[in-house]
Parts: sequence; C-alpha cells; structure tokens
Amino acid sequence: MEGLHQAPFCCTMMGALRGALTYYGVAATDALLYGASGHAFVLNIHKELCPSGPYVWDSDKIEPLIAHLGVRREFLGFYHPGSSAEERAALEERLREHLNQERPCMLLNMENQLILGYDSDGFVAAQPCPIGDFPPGRLTYGTWSELGEEIHICFYALHRCEPADLRTSIVDSLRYAVSLWRDPKSHTSEDYGMGPDAYRNWSSAVAAGHGGHHGNWWNAMVWSECRARAAEYFTEIASELPSPEDAAALSQGYAKIAQLLSQCADKDLNEATKLELLTEAAAEEKACIARIERVLGAID
Repeated sequence: MEGLHQAPFCCTMMGALRGALTYYGVAATDALLYGASGHAFVLNIHKELCPSGPYVWDSDKIEPLIAHLGVRREFLGFYHPGSSAEERAALEERLREHLNQERPCMLLNMENQLILGYDSDGFVAAQPCPIGDFPPGRLTYGTWSELGEEIHICFYALHRCEPADLRTSIVDSLRYAVSLWRDPKSHTSEDYGMGPDAYRNWSSAVAAGHGGHHGNWWNAMVWSECRARAAEYFTEIASELPSPEDAAALSQGYAKIAQLLSQCADKDLNEATKLELLTEAAAEEKACIARIERVLGAID
C-alpha cells in the first residue's frame, strides 16, 4: 500500500498505529498518540523480567482510547499451531479484502507489524528495527513458515473512524492512567505486574540476577520511551488542563521517570544502582498519579 510505513518506535504497537494514522491523514502528534491512547502510562513487567512485558497485557481496554484518535482496531482472530488450513485461508481472504479496500492491517506475533500489502505468494509485513530477518517481513500463504514454531499470532484491521473531541480524549486517557496504578491486577495476568506491581516485579527480578539480561534492556527501552511521550503529552495538552502548573509538573515528572528507566537499560549497571533508580522512578510515578487525580477532580 503506497504511503503506508511503520514508525521505528520501540513500542511497536504505537509504531504500527502511527503508520495507520499518517496513511489516513489524521493530524495527531506522536505525543498525542501515546498519551491519548493511554499507552504512555502502561508499565507491565513479568516476574522474571521477560522481554514479553510490553506485549502481554490487556490491551483491549485501550481500544476505545485508540478510537478517540480516529483509528479503530478490529480484531480478526488469534491463530496458533493447531489452527486449520481452512481457518488460515479464511483469515487470509479477509486480510486481502481489507487491503483491497486500502484499509491497513496489522499482526502481533512477537512484534506488532503493519501488513503493507500482498503478492501471489503471501503478505508483506513491516520490519520495525529488524535484527537479521526478525521479525519476518513476509508471511507465506497457507504455511506461515516464516514464523517457525512460534505461532501465537493475532490479526487486526485498522478502520478510519470519527475522532473524539480533545477534552473527552484527554479525560479518558487520564482516568486510564489512574486505573493502571490503582487497579493494576485488572490490566494484566498473574505472572505480570502493572503499575506499582511492575516496579516491584522489576526490582525483585534485578535482585534475583536478571538485571543484566535482554529482558531488562528491552523493558527499559520500551517503557522509558512511553514515559518520554507522556512528558511531551502533558506539554502539548497544557492549555486544556485547569492548571498550567500541574501540566508542567506532570511533564517534568514523567521526563524524570523516562530518564531513570532509560538508565536502567544499561546491562552493565550494578544491581544496587539499578535498584535505586527503580525506587526513585516508582516514587516519582506515584506522585504523578496523585497529581493526575487532582487534575481530574478539578476537571469534574
């Protein structure tokens, strides 16, 4: 599809949605994409600091927030090694129908990838920040052989929709941010932790020796990117909030969290220092959430 490109963000869901928004001509900055969708406030960490943290959480809850921006995700199904040839063929036909209507699609199997088009052999997928041929840039009809044995894949169609007014989008995103922190267990599964539970999982995993592993680095890269976008979001929406002082404080607070988490990405950083950084980030985020609650109280 001409003009469809995935942005090279660490957070590949946001990179795919950025591509769809641009393709549809939706005027939304990166800060608004991350902030209004609520993804800027997500922090999900596996108990052993597995690199799956950015992917394995209840993203269904942000679907209405994504739609506020002007793009709606339609879930087309989950497929696994036991999915039949008939099921795969039916899905492939649906994907081609959407693409023929110039409607972007995306998949999630290890990474979120935009589906850029198709030819006689299969689908062509974006490769955000590829390492070798991972994630694969093609999906052969019928076999999906490029996925190997690791097939646990979801597909989505990305529809253009009417965006919400900015005030609604802001309020709903801030309420979601509070929910992630105050009701973390409703947003993820048992082996993971969201919000304050994420910080506890991260610190425990570092203390258990996982701080120098790939999972620590990747979680730090994704979540520091999200917090940096949160900082930009509060700068961008400052005029829509009751108090410019609150907007400035929140922007500064999330920028500080982004810096602290970015430092945690260093695999060679000693355990004690990394734990101090995580403790400071958790305290700063707790203060930010309390301030967001006050902002919501003033709006209501």
